[in-house]
Amino acid sequence: MENSEDGKSRKTRRAPRPATPERLEKAAYHYLERFATSAENLRRVLMRKVDRSAQLHGTDRAEGRAAIDALVDKFLRLGLLDDATYARGRAASLHRQGKGARAIRMALLQKGIGEDDAAAALEALVEEAGTQETDLAAALAYARRRRLGPYRGGAPDEAARAERRDRDLAALARRGFSYDVCRTVIEAESPEALEDRLADGG
Repeated sequence: MENSEDGKSRKTRRAPRPATPERLEKAAYHYLERFATSAENLRRVLMRKVDRSAQLHGTDRAEGRAAIDALVDKFLRLGLLDDATYARGRAASLHRQGKGARAIRMALLQKGIGEDDAAAALEALVEEAGTQETDLAAALAYARRRRLGPYRGGAPDEAARAERRDRDLAALARRGFSYDVCRTVIEAESPEALEDRLADGG
C-alpha cells in the first residue's frame, strides 16, 4: 500500500524546466492554439516563463527577452500574430457582452494593443453595427440581459423606482458607458421606446 508521503510526492507539481529558445517557441505555439492574442500579450506570457526560469535555473533574462523578441517578429511575419485583426475581434466580442467604448478601449490597451489599432477597432465596430449609437446598442443589450431600467418587471412605487434607478445607472456606468447613455437606457419609458430609438439611429 502506498504511504501518504509517497502519494504526496507523486502529486507534487514538477518545477518548470529551463526556458530555452526551443521551449519558448513550443510554449508560444501552444498558447496560440488556445487563445487569440496580441503581440505584446504573447511577449508578456513568455516573459513570465523566463522570469520563473531565471529564479529556478539562473536563466539570463536578457537572453530570454531577445529570444522572445525574435519569436514575436517571426510570428508577425508568418501572420500568426496580427494586432489589428485581434483588436477588431476582441472589440466585437466585448461589445456583444455589453461593454461600452471606453471599457473596450481600456481592455484593448491592457492587452498591449496600440492606440492606433484600438481606435481603428472601435471605428470598425461603428461601421459594422450600422449606427453611430454603438454604445447605446451595447448598453441596451446589457440592460435587457440583466433586467435593468425599463426591462425590470412590475410597476414599483416611486421610492423603489428611484432606488433602482441609481443602482441601475451605477451598473451601466461600471461597464464603461457615459452618463448620457446610462440615463437614456435607464430612464426610457419602455423597452419598445428604447428599441425604437435605436432602430431610428438615435
